[in-house]
Amino acid sequence: MRNVVKYAGIGLLVLGLAACDQKKDDAASDNNGSSVSQSTQNVSLMDGKLSFTLPAGMSDKSGKLGSESSNMHVYADETGQRAIIVIAGDPTSENLDTLTKRLEQQQRNRDPQLQVVADKAVTLKDQPAQQLDTVISANNQTSWSTVVLAKADNKLLTLQITLPAGNQQQAQSEADSIVKSITLK
Repeated sequence: MRNVVKYAGIGLLVLGLAACDQKKDDAASDNNGSSVSQSTQNVSLMDGKLSFTLPAGMSDKSGKLGSESSNMHVYADETGQRAIIVIAGDPTSENLDTLTKRLEQQQRNRDPQLQVVADKAVTLKDQPAQQLDTVISANNQTSWSTVVLAKADNKLLTLQITLPAGNQQQAQSEADSIVKSITLK
């Protein structure tokens, strides 16, 4: 459990720093400000036990920020402001609700302005999971964070989606779309 919390903390730190980075990647935008069209792709991890749809504009950055041996996979856009981090953790007997409360407290310790939007039980293709939606603000930047905790082969699986929250409703909708695409076996 400690390793999962450590990896989740590292992931939150990386995403927090990326959200604070005010660099704009003009090369990835056309004159209308919309992202260059790229198709979505399906991602399959843990020998097919986890799959989800990766939004257009995101690609595998695991080689830069994580590794196969650490069981951490990172998918992000070129700016790093839109990211998905997947961590396959150690086996745990704790229930998902308890783990989510602990994660929320750790996030609150790092960000006293943390706004919890939802902490709810969800079902991912017949598998129980817990979803924590928060809004994080730092350096005049606001980020939407959706963390999904689930178990696969009794191992704790953490999937964190971080998106810019300039338009909070749009960020929430995009995160929900990714969560709905998750399949656990």
